[in-house]
Amino acid sequence: KQWYQRRVAITAGGMVNIWLPALKLVKEAFDQRFEVDKTGEIMVLDNGGCPWKEHLYSLEEESDCKGQVKFVLYTDQNDMWRVQAVGVQGEGFTNRLSLLESWRGLRDDKLEEVSGIKGCTFVHASGFTGGNKTREGVLEMARVTLKEAASS
Repeated sequence: KQWYQRRVAITAGGMVNIWLPALKLVKEAFDQRFEVDKTGEIMVLDNGGCPWKEHLYSLEEESDCKGQVKFVLYTDQNDMWRVQAVGVQGEGFTNRLSLLESWRGLRDDKLEEVSGIKGCTFVHASGFTGGNKTREGVLEMARVTLKEAASS
């Protein structure tokens, strides 16, 4: 019985202290996405990362724009800016749009050279996430990827 009560308290605390505040942050970012990029396909969480995926899927569905947001930008625990591809809902590791294949697995100077974007730190080998020293840098990484996808 004590285990159950403790589990309920932890779950309720998480809902009140993490899940609901995250919804507010994600909703604000979702509502401002066209200010970030005219396509509405890039969302920025200016206050750092939080549990955003389920909130985003719900907001898109409610707004009748399911699948629109392709990238979410945020700072990680080390204050480095990250760009993360939004996954296809219910499809595990499938992204709506991955970062460019020519960038995948590259780091630092080599990534800057290949991408032409200053401050790049890495792109994961699968293309689901990447990093840059600045907000402008990750925004450019997302925009270049969107532009490349639109032209192919």
